[in-house]
Amino acid sequence: IAVGGIFQRFNTTTANNIVVLNSNGSVDTSYNFATGVNASVSDVHLQDDGKVIVAGAFTQAGGVSRGRIARFNSNGSLDTGFATGAGANGDIYSMYVQSDGKIIIGGNFTTVDGVSRNRIARLNADGSLDTSFNPGSGADNQVHAVYTQNDGKVLLGGYFENVNGVTRNIIARLNTDGSLDTGFDVGGASSGMGVVDIAVQDQDGKIILTIGGSTAEPFGQIIGRLNTDGSEDSGFTAGSGTMLITGSIIDESTGNIYVLSPTSWYATDTTTVDGNGIVRLGQ
Repeated sequence: IAVGGIFQRFNTTTANNIVVLNSNGSVDTSYNFATGVNASVSDVHLQDDGKVIVAGAFTQAGGVSRGRIARFNSNGSLDTGFATGAGANGDIYSMYVQSDGKIIIGGNFTTVDGVSRNRIARLNADGSLDTSFNPGSGADNQVHAVYTQNDGKVLLGGYFENVNGVTRNIIARLNTDGSLDTGFDVGGASSGMGVVDIAVQDQDGKIILTIGGSTAEPFGQIIGRLNTDGSEDSGFTAGSGTMLITGSIIDESTGNIYVLSPTSWYATDTTTVDGNGIVRLGQ
């Protein structure tokens, strides 16, 4: 298990914002990250070969300049073959590693390796910018969640109102070349709120959205579900809770949804349930 965040120690082990755990929760000391990264890690991915990709707000990794994304080898040393150039010029909040090794990144950046990319971009497996993926003018505000579907189309969620000059409030879908999928349109959303996490159900391709901000519109609840065409799944009713939630995880074996929160309660339409930071919803 690879873990990233804002910390200097994990249990009794020095760890600068990144650590790898064994399956029993103990620190895997075969990874020696040394200085780690110099600022927060927002997302982390452990590859099958043991290499670890991290993204966040940092400007140094392993004591070397890195623009908010880096890769470490399976022993914790910096992978110098992962060449991102100047990297992103602003924070990366989310990334998704595709089956072909390419990496979708979303955040609050406006360039990647000196090339204009407004808050959404794709990197090649070696860390270089994938220029074949061109989102045009991109998103006009922060992208907090990215997800690549099985068909290669890319979902992005955040606090934006336009994508490539077209009205798209908080959620949009891009084609495999980065162009806007104009057939996917959720409709309006209130200002001051956005999508902070995206998950897709393997069973039917339906899209789970974690809603953050001052209101839960347009779904009337803090977790929303879309059909594959972007229309609202009106049969999904998670209640009109107002707790601060940070993400969701789908158990693919059961279809149950786990909602994560730094608060200790979850409100539904009729009752308040003490969830101690995590609550399970049915399908």
